[in-house]
Amino acid sequence: MEIKKITARKEYSRADVFLSENLDITRSAVKKLFQNGNVLINDKSAKPSQGLAENDEVEVTLPDAVEYVAKPEDIPLDIIYEDDDLAIINKPQGMTVHMGNGNIDGTLVNALLFRLDKLSGINGVIRPGIVHRIDKDTSGLLVVAKNDKAHLDLSKQIEEKTCKRTYLALLEGNLKDDSGTVTTYIGRDPSDRVKMAVVSHDKGKLAITDYTVVKRYNEGFTLCRFDLHTGRTHQIRVHAKYLLHPVVGDPVYGIKKQKFNLNGQLLHAWRLRLVHPTTGEELTFEAPLPEYFTAVLNKLTER
Repeated sequence: MEIKKITARKEYSRADVFLSENLDITRSAVKKLFQNGNVLINDKSAKPSQGLAENDEVEVTLPDAVEYVAKPEDIPLDIIYEDDDLAIINKPQGMTVHMGNGNIDGTLVNALLFRLDKLSGINGVIRPGIVHRIDKDTSGLLVVAKNDKAHLDLSKQIEEKTCKRTYLALLEGNLKDDSGTVTTYIGRDPSDRVKMAVVSHDKGKLAITDYTVVKRYNEGFTLCRFDLHTGRTHQIRVHAKYLLHPVVGDPVYGIKKQKFNLNGQLLHAWRLRLVHPTTGEELTFEAPLPEYFTAVLNKLTER
């Protein structure tokens, strides 16, 4: 275990907010620290809602990290392409890519370890083969590396933006423009460390997204295509909110009152273009919209 002592340099209305900022961990992790009695303020047990005065001393006992090893699980997987170097997966909504934040099984990695004969080891035992991720409640395409050489090549393509990723999303409302580019900086939301947000350049990383309207609907929804130039966490979802047209069904960045009974955002990684790491051939893959997505579109009337 590690014990940290932090002195408050100003007043805080809540101790959990103070720790989220100063330890750079999520609210849920901070909540567990309080629940387990691992937080003291001025040598007394503390509550998350407790306020802090300037110069109050906070002592936090951080538990040792638990080492996990991903294990194979017989989980259905839609593999749309596979060879000796890579596999292209159509991930369903609701599946986490790899373990973390309490998810230790049922992930894409668990399924990959069962279905594929080999995976790259660059990311260790927690994320074997994982070159890039998509959110748990986002469906669609991602590439998996089956050896380290392919992994390094594919990672370089993503870093240099030669790997093209295109998404489809249904947005709330009708966008004013038929197309455009959103350029901002994205970082942790200062008021909620679980969320990402558009922030100043010194607080985040550059995020660039192209958008193009595909269809407009009379009910006040827009089907939109998004092309990523960068790959920041929650980038499309944050940029859609920034445009004042959040993704339909988004439980984090969307509107509170949803019209449809959904289990997550209507955001789908539709197209993936890359250069094969061995043959040099340019490959393009597409995954059709999932049934729950098309069911919503079928209920709407095109303008």
